[in-house]
Amino acid sequence: MSNPLAKNKEIVYDKTIEWLLEGDVSIQYQTNRDLLGLEREGLRARIATEGWGAAFLSKRRADGHWGQGFYQPKWISTHYTLLDLRNLCISPDNDFCRQSISKILQECKAMDGGIYPIVKKSDVCVNGMFLNYASYFHADEDQLKSVIDCLLHELMPDGGFNCRSNRSKAVHSSFHSTLSVLEGFTEYEQNGYSYRIREVQQAIQSSKEFVLMHQFYLSDKTGKIINKDFLKFSYPRRWKYDILSALDYFRYSRSKWDQRMQPAIDALLQKKNKQGSWNLNAKYPGQTHFDMEKAGQPGRWNTLRALRVLRHFER
Repeated sequence: MSNPLAKNKEIVYDKTIEWLLEGDVSIQYQTNRDLLGLEREGLRARIATEGWGAAFLSKRRADGHWGQGFYQPKWISTHYTLLDLRNLCISPDNDFCRQSISKILQECKAMDGGIYPIVKKSDVCVNGMFLNYASYFHADEDQLKSVIDCLLHELMPDGGFNCRSNRSKAVHSSFHSTLSVLEGFTEYEQNGYSYRIREVQQAIQSSKEFVLMHQFYLSDKTGKIINKDFLKFSYPRRWKYDILSALDYFRYSRSKWDQRMQPAIDALLQKKNKQGSWNLNAKYPGQTHFDMEKAGQPGRWNTLRALRVLRHFER
């Protein structure tokens, strides 16, 4: 005898997939790739010419920047716009993005080898994010070597990273910085770069262990929630950490199941709506090119990311 509850779950899942496939072409592409196992390059090609991807590209200035330059105003700057375009999964061969990254590498290098100095030092979070999209868009390896040197120099004794390590002598890794660097190092590794790759791989493992040691959001000393904002799922997440983004990173990096993931998975499931979606919980203040989704309502980005996390780790 068939289980009616299981059948109802299948119906809810199918309806959720249908809803995702009604979204922006970037959502359609990633839903096909990550949930249906279909590589639809025709969909990917359309990201640059319609919907959110085309809207971001239309804001690009003739000098190759967005906003007022590399980091101003924050969310409409070149830096965060390129990160948004990378996360849409626009083609890594997009000429506009590649040209803008070359411009950054020519204009924004700091004395310590990183990108965009803050108080004379390169910010670890910014450089982790930069490495993420620069590697995705196949930046020249020789130009990235100093960025790798800069980041590896800031690896902390507890295995992770903190953007204040080279400015105010932080002694404990930050979840925000660690996730940004993990994403950058993993994109670097997956795109076949070789400079100091063994050290990069070791840093990936130690940083993953830092997150796992804390079960994604719990103190390793008291077991209490470190920061309640870690349970708020925003998109784009900018530089801020949350457990959905961390779980989605572990999926993307092809990590195997670890029992220490269970509290985060449980928290993720608790936030699921009856209709099979997840809400966009919050929107960070600041000027944006446009809003992809509305806070407080079911969000396709969070739903897509949650479903592909659960699909990857189902046992």
